[in-house]
Amino acid sequence: MTDNDSPPLRLSGVALTLPSAAGPVHILRGVDLNVAPAERVAVVGPSGSGKSSLIAVAAGLERPTAGTVSLFGTELGPLSEDRRARLRRGRVALVFQSFHLLPNMTAIENVAAPLEIDGQADALSLARAWLDRVGLAERLTHYPHQLSGGEQQRVALARALAGRPALLFADEPTGNLDGANARSVADLMFDLVAETKAALVLVTHDPALAARADRQVVMADGLVVVGAAA
Repeated sequence: MTDNDSPPLRLSGVALTLPSAAGPVHILRGVDLNVAPAERVAVVGPSGSGKSSLIAVAAGLERPTAGTVSLFGTELGPLSEDRRARLRRGRVALVFQSFHLLPNMTAIENVAAPLEIDGQADALSLARAWLDRVGLAERLTHYPHQLSGGEQQRVALARALAGRPALLFADEPTGNLDGANARSVADLMFDLVAETKAALVLVTHDPALAARADRQVVMADGLVVVGAAA
């Protein structure tokens, strides 16, 4: 199987154990999960079931205690932090509940920065076009503190998708938004993911949002109990 034919994400027997004063805490306990190209997967389950830790491990931000994680056919385990970052660059993007915009940069600068790092000569033009697509053409030079929560998440979506990644991780992307803004951002995210043909791994507590995915993965006590296979 070539890299282009490989699934965007494959986890096999992934465990994550963290130390604590009371003894080891088993966050993930042998998780298997496959995500196919352009597939939209919602990860659901009660608080503390390991959903956000799954995202961190799957994206290569946290090293698992056991098991294997592969992105686009490349196993992350043997890779240095630098090689992991290079593997993710331009192919993997993340959107978080708390936006994670750089406070000293304007909206257009927040979107353009990763494009510039990737060597895009027209980074500012692309950033402007993507902010227009998410309805923020009039807010290009506003700083995060001058934007509403919904607007900040739209900037975060534009930043994540401007590089046209093959895999988007979204961890509670509507969790900090009110009902109307949450629906608007969700509509935008699903529309843009469909257009770019990116695979989506979405962690959410919202049943209506999860129902829009192609498949739901249910976690409980650090395990995938429903929906591991693509």
